[in-house]
Amino acid sequence: MTSIKRIFLFAISSFAFLAFSSGFASAQSSAWRQATSTELASLLPARAPVIKEHIETEMRTASGIVDGRGRYIAGVVLITAGYSAEGKYSHYLVVQSPIRIGGVRLKPGEYVFGYTHSGDTLNVHFNEAATGNLVGATDAHIMAGNRTVTQLQIWPPSSKAVFQIGRFAIPYELTGK
Repeated sequence: MTSIKRIFLFAISSFAFLAFSSGFASAQSSAWRQATSTELASLLPARAPVIKEHIETEMRTASGIVDGRGRYIAGVVLITAGYSAEGKYSHYLVVQSPIRIGGVRLKPGEYVFGYTHSGDTLNVHFNEAATGNLVGATDAHIMAGNRTVTQLQIWPPSSKAVFQIGRFAIPYELTGK
């Protein structure tokens, strides 16, 4: 084989390797995007396990984000009427990647949260879903310039990086890789 053919074959095989490996790397990307309703329906339970009860969820209110590795951060409104959680918790949250919401650090797990309204602020408290133990609390503030009111919207970090509850928002930061 001539040296020109060897160089040509080396160049072709190198190009093929680089093309394959860059495609593989982008498939493993950890870029976060909005989760689809189908993805949320397969992740979030119809009845969320909260302490010793299984509380019905309102799937049309589900919102979440997913990364390139298939890790989710997603939540849904709880229908708490008639349950002991009534007035304590309003939302169920699944965390599959470490996150800090306001000043509250959440490890991967299942949580419930609720809030109290005080003027232009919501005091939001996060609790472990299995035990009800308080993890932490933070404040949500009215979103400036926002006219959209939603029961729950988890925005991708490339967009707003906030948890929106009604017209209030809490900034978040993804803390794990």
